[in-house]
Amino acid sequence: MSRRGGKHGDEHGDAQGTERAANDGQRPSRGLRGRAGRMKGGRGSGRASAGAVRLWGRHAVEAALKNPERQHRKLWATREGIASLDGELPANFPIEYADVADLGRLVARDAPHQGLVLECEPLPDLFLDEVLQGDPARPLIVLDQVTDPHNVGAILRSAAAFNACAIVTQDRHSPPESGTLGKSASGALESVPWVRVVNLARALDEIAEAGYWRIGLDGDGEATLAAALPTGPVALILGAEGEGMRHNITQHCDALARLPISSAIESLNVSNAAAIALYAVATREIDT
Repeated sequence: MSRRGGKHGDEHGDAQGTERAANDGQRPSRGLRGRAGRMKGGRGSGRASAGAVRLWGRHAVEAALKNPERQHRKLWATREGIASLDGELPANFPIEYADVADLGRLVARDAPHQGLVLECEPLPDLFLDEVLQGDPARPLIVLDQVTDPHNVGAILRSAAAFNACAIVTQDRHSPPESGTLGKSASGALESVPWVRVVNLARALDEIAEAGYWRIGLDGDGEATLAAALPTGPVALILGAEGEGMRHNITQHCDALARLPISSAIESLNVSNAAAIALYAVATREIDT
């Protein structure tokens, strides 16, 4: 599933509803109460129509709107939410104005939608060989059974910040595109290529054949990550919290390395570990 275009960041916003629009002399919001609200998934569901993805929050929505790979179905928004967007929407873009309470019925319970909810198509598939043909100085992130959408979204955000070329996950053991993941990624869902594969071990073989040194992050690794880093292309492999990488995946690593954390804490959240590892790759010395 390719991730191209867009920008990332984090910001909190607020929006008013029908009353303010009326006081400003604007057309009042069209509510999504009753049957309309139920058809859209009900309060706090965050579920989109069949085959679609529902995104919320300014950065996630703005990045999706700017991404030419996205096909958009409909935008629900407050007028303040529309005004917060960078740039103009295309003519005849399907918009339904709503107040804050009505938008809350379209997203996961208590999700910070910031006055913007977008329903769109999932991004098109992207294949591993496409990302392996890029800049070898950019690291690759491989996730083994990391299923929490907050963690995957945060890893996407760090991948964008540290110029990773892509993330790779196993299709059956990774979260789908969703509003929760998109909000955590803060726009990086649109800019970082995300490759889903059927067989992760086979994908690691293909990554090695492309010239990448495969380093698995493991708290019991003999070397620190800094000592294990090569000067050439590198793929960082991270497992789920608690279980870590599966045995078959560790067998497909060229090295196992640990982060030099204090004994006062057993381990780091996988998204924090990914960010630290990406920083280490970004600041290593590279032969020229």
